[in-house]
Amino acid sequence: MGYGLGVDLGTTFTAAAVVRDGHVEMASLGDRSTAMPSVVLVRADGGVLVGDAAVRRAAGEPDRVAREVKRRLGDPTPLLLGGTPYSATDLLAAQLREVVAQITEREGGPPTAVRLTHPANWGPYKRELFAQVPRLADLHDVAMITEPEAAAAHYAANERIGEGRTVAVYDLGGGTFDATVLHTAGGGFEILGEPEGVEGLGGVDFDEAVFAHVDRSLDGAVSALDPADAAATSAIVRLRQDCVLAKEALSADTEATIPVLLPNLQTEVRLTRGEFEEMIRPSVTATIAALGRALESAAVTPDQLDTVLLVGGSSRIPLVSRMVSAELGRPTSVDAHPKHAIVLGAAMLVEPPARVSGATNAAHTAVFPSSGAPYRTPVPPPGPQNPSGRPSGPTPRPTSGPMSRPTSGPTSRPTSGPMSRPASGPRSGTIPAVAASRPSGGPPTTWTTRWVNPGRTPTGGFPAATGAATWVHPGARSAPTSPSPARSAAPATGATN
Repeated sequence: MGYGLGVDLGTTFTAAAVVRDGHVEMASLGDRSTAMPSVVLVRADGGVLVGDAAVRRAAGEPDRVAREVKRRLGDPTPLLLGGTPYSATDLLAAQLREVVAQITEREGGPPTAVRLTHPANWGPYKRELFAQVPRLADLHDVAMITEPEAAAAHYAANERIGEGRTVAVYDLGGGTFDATVLHTAGGGFEILGEPEGVEGLGGVDFDEAVFAHVDRSLDGAVSALDPADAAATSAIVRLRQDCVLAKEALSADTEATIPVLLPNLQTEVRLTRGEFEEMIRPSVTATIAALGRALESAAVTPDQLDTVLLVGGSSRIPLVSRMVSAELGRPTSVDAHPKHAIVLGAAMLVEPPARVSGATNAAHTAVFPSSGAPYRTPVPPPGPQNPSGRPSGPTPRPTSGPMSRPTSGPTSRPTSGPMSRPASGPRSGTIPAVAASRPSGGPPTTWTTRWVNPGRTPTGGFPAATGAATWVHPGARSAPTSPSPARSAAPATGATN
């Protein structure tokens, strides 16, 4: 029996879900039950390792590793891995190819269709670049779906949202944040106004705040380490892992203890929930401001919202729900599986609209069951944070205070090398260097735009370079806000990781 596949190429972790005859469930990837690290390693012979296999080799070949690639999409400067430039689209394609290969092997055949998620607040330039990823991965019948639409579809399938309801989706994942206002109509969701976001703000930045707290508590003992020292590098990798565990523990506990095992210092640092909340409060405030702008763009007031849906692993932080509720005066709904809501919803939307009761328009991407038997979503086993990864947005991350990030030295968080934040069935392949990474030919996708945006008139859609399908996307922006796509093909000198 055929099956559909939903894929979320997150900033820090990648997840997939399988749907078959209305039954959707998380798929096992790599060494983890529900996700694999979004890490790529290019070997000296050109072979490619993805996920857990890449993480295991990272310490021995730090200059060949790329992390948090999704944040680099649209950057005209390629990533240098082993001295060779690679574009973010090529590395994302390697991740997608690995996911599909693992699922195909496990299911005994390829999926009949794939839904790939992306942030709603991306402009046309990033959307067009991301549309190249499936074709670079040699995949067909791949359709795009925005992350908030996918999350809302999962929520609707379980909570039975009726017609004419308005929902705000607050998505705080591993890499970035975005906010979207959705309205139910015609058996599906339509995006109201323009989605908003906060650039470069997510769970990994909260991890970094905890790491910086440890360094300050030890009078700079961590930043004083020599990054060329193997023992120091190993200690920092372990410390970053413990900082992540402490952050996650504080969602349930009022304090956490972080062990510090440096070459010349063995101690521990205590962190209370109150201290952690003060570190991240300015950033949470910035996300709420972005949500407010999304509401304003949609011409929706807080009292017109039926609920605020919190998704993404970082939305489970207690401060988030408290601040959102206090600011808007509306109830919040934390998805039962905030780490998995997006990819589960994407898989649900693979099912043809004719099979979903209440679907009246086959062109609508975000169709959900409004009557009849709901999707059966089993509780997935515990797994790592499933980020949603949002690399762009109009609001910058704070440049000072506890959430600011140093630009150099051992306490900065590069995206490659031994000092980078670690993630926790090897496969290999090859990736063309950036000069040869731009495909040509193949059937274009027709992108059309359905707007529900009071007082604004868009200019229409744009061509993309992936499978032959029609994507009606009500949230597409009216004009590119990023450089010309041609710039991304030009390799640059110097490492940029």
